[in-house]
Amino acid sequence: MDGTLANAVSQLARPVSASSIKSSVAGGAQTARKAAEEFESVFLTTMLEGMFTGLDAEPPFGGGSTEKTYRSLLVSEYAKQISGNGGLGIADQITRDLIALQENSQK
Repeated sequence: MDGTLANAVSQLARPVSASSIKSSVAGGAQTARKAAEEFESVFLTTMLEGMFTGLDAEPPFGGGSTEKTYRSLLVSEYAKQISGNGGLGIADQITRDLIALQENSQK
């Protein structure tokens, strides 16, 4: 296994302690909001990809493997913009839930 990959896996697999939870709660609201927006962006990307799958390429620039690559990047950027500008409200609910979970874990 690559050293960088092994380091990343070991950080993901490390046990959670009460002190690490308490230190993460200090910046928890901003971290929770960022994680919630990223989740909403992934959700929106999945939904938008379904909308774009039926569209055919239009001449003279359409078609080919590069269009597939750039279309997926475009859809991903659409999702990030939608999520960053208020989104569907999923990020708001997830943020509240994450903060509540962090607060309950301190008790």
